[in-house]
Amino acid sequence: MRVVLDTNVLESGLLSPYGVPGELVRLVAIGALQLCYDARILAEYREALLRPIFPFVQTQVEALLDQVKAGGLMVGALPLRTPTPDPDDEVFLGVALAGLAQHLVTGNTRHYPVKCRQKVRVVSPAEFLAWYRQQRPPAQEESGP
Repeated sequence: MRVVLDTNVLESGLLSPYGVPGELVRLVAIGALQLCYDARILAEYREALLRPIFPFVQTQVEALLDQVKAGGLMVGALPLRTPTPDPDDEVFLGVALAGLAQHLVTGNTRHYPVKCRQKVRVVSPAEFLAWYRQQRPPAQEESGP
């Protein structure tokens, strides 16, 4: 399943690995979710995660980005018909369109007004996880002898 993760979701997931964003990062790590990205998104991830306010070291960040590149899908962002209120957010929506991502997951859904979305589903981490869990078939219970 293809998704785009806004930088704030990745940051939150790494800072709080047992929260909802952390679960999304784990789903990416195990290959259950495929991240769509472009060079600008990778650069933003790198720059954000290497800020002094975060406890991450460069080797950890580079290892994470290598994993994103290995398991993700690099695309060229498509231009938007209607710009977003913040031009810095447009790349995430453009990549979601180009990569045919099923969702753009962000902690700032208000940054993506419905009139700008071009039918991309923009959801919060909690909304995405609830949807994802509903899509998964229930685990089969093992029967005893």
